[in-house]
Amino acid sequence: GAPPAPSPFSRPQETLMGKYGEDTKLIYELQDQGGELLALRYDLTVPFARYLAMNKITNMKRYHVAKVYRRDNPATTRGRYREFYQCDFDIAGQFDPMIPDAECLKIVHEILSDLQLGDFVIKVNDRRILNGVFAVCGVPESKFIPACSTVDKLDKVPWEEVRSEMVGEKGLSPEAADRIGEYVQLHGGLDLIERLLQDPKLSQHKVAKEGLGDMKLLFEYLTLFGITGKVSFDLSLARGLDYYTGVIFEAVLLQRHSERGEEPGGVGSVAGGGRYDGLVGMFDPRGRKVPCVGVSIGIERIFSILEQRLEASGEKLRTTETQVLVATPQKHLLAARLKLISELWDAGIKAEMLYKRDPKLLKQLQYCEDTGIPLAAIVGEQELADGVVKLRDVATREEVRV
Repeated sequence: GAPPAPSPFSRPQETLMGKYGEDTKLIYELQDQGGELLALRYDLTVPFARYLAMNKITNMKRYHVAKVYRRDNPATTRGRYREFYQCDFDIAGQFDPMIPDAECLKIVHEILSDLQLGDFVIKVNDRRILNGVFAVCGVPESKFIPACSTVDKLDKVPWEEVRSEMVGEKGLSPEAADRIGEYVQLHGGLDLIERLLQDPKLSQHKVAKEGLGDMKLLFEYLTLFGITGKVSFDLSLARGLDYYTGVIFEAVLLQRHSERGEEPGGVGSVAGGGRYDGLVGMFDPRGRKVPCVGVSIGIERIFSILEQRLEASGEKLRTTETQVLVATPQKHLLAARLKLISELWDAGIKAEMLYKRDPKLLKQLQYCEDTGIPLAAIVGEQELADGVVKLRDVATREEVRV
């Protein structure tokens, strides 16, 4: 049928619930009037895949900024909310290996560099390499996904804790856990990829070998893009979601020093993504597949970090784009202000005035200082008589007649 109108609802088909793995419990479920089960959308990737399938689109490059919902325990200080914005960028279509994937990483690098958030690292791994590691370490396939979500915690807790969760909760043998430990604590670049391609166990595993070959290709492209300095091939990166099929990545901001009680090292993930070649096929009635790779950037996370930085440095954040405040020094000049501001607005200049009939000049100038408006356009009786406007630079207090 025709695609549904865009809305924050998505139908939680079994397929959908299955794809969020352990995160399914974070989906907001609700019923509509007909008693049909709906869910608030959890991310922008699944709706995108569904849109491609419904409209039989086989290639598309797009970005999407919208709200998503998580039934999570919020931690507002760290920029973790139940309703928040995601900025997604995806490339769908059948292309040669790792070229679109490299471009996605280039974009993440560009965004994080431009935002000047400080030092960051983009961790990269591949689901195929990870599954290969589990396989050669003797983990039964039914336990790949639970093991994955445990490994993913390595950036927050030490290996000992991860190991005990694997053995205690996820039912892995201690031997398997120890073997996994030898791999998942590795991180590096091309040198590490080369080393693993020679690894007696991994190189025998067809899928892992394929993943490593692609990873090598990816790093060659990233070298050409000149961004390998910020990229780390990290075997502990697992990303919770089950819809990833190939390369996965996550960008983490690094702290120069630990702030009140935060674990030193990282502020947490500000962007993540990967390749999900099977997702579109799940929504297509005939199971037609469209390979996709994409990135999601968390705005609130980034905002909360920018706010903390500003607070720490004592800088003021300008919350308005207003360029000029239209002000009057005497009473009974509201008409002059309204006429002038109207002209400024019509000329595309961002202008404001105080919503008072007769504000005091000091109050108007104080407002400029408080909000960071750089200029005040002052029209008094004298200016009206001379047909001029007095333009005042709020910071330097210099005035020119225009």
